[in-house]
Amino acid sequence: MNIEHLRQSLKDRWLSYYEENRSWLTRLGVWVNCEGQRRPSSSFILATLSVLEPQLTQLLPLIVDLSSNPDRIVMALGLNFNPDEQLEAIAQNNGTKEIADSSAKRLPAATNDRLPPRKAVNVHSRMDEACGGVRGDEYPA
Repeated sequence: MNIEHLRQSLKDRWLSYYEENRSWLTRLGVWVNCEGQRRPSSSFILATLSVLEPQLTQLLPLIVDLSSNPDRIVMALGLNFNPDEQLEAIAQNNGTKEIADSSAKRLPAATNDRLPPRKAVNVHSRMDEACGGVRGDEYPA
């Protein structure tokens, strides 16, 4: 197996998926800034690609044994990039603007200087991630 071929295949599949689903992905709350790149979260990217690329599904157990940090895995696979910028670059290289739809809405870049850090609160999603469900008695009305 050629790792560069796999990286290119993953990049192509991710960009194709992103382009087809951009209308709702840009509004989904999975966006992060990782080493200067605004992109969906690593977990979201890996979960999506595990469905789109069968070779990745075979390799993920080994990859996770080497590093369980999803950000490092995404970087190692060459997927730490802003998909909108990547699609615009491809469109410019192809001489077309079909891919880079000028009417696409983008979320503003995150800034850390607007709000002071807040104390984390136990929300429904944390309970859900713990597979414990949400019980009404823990959240008084």
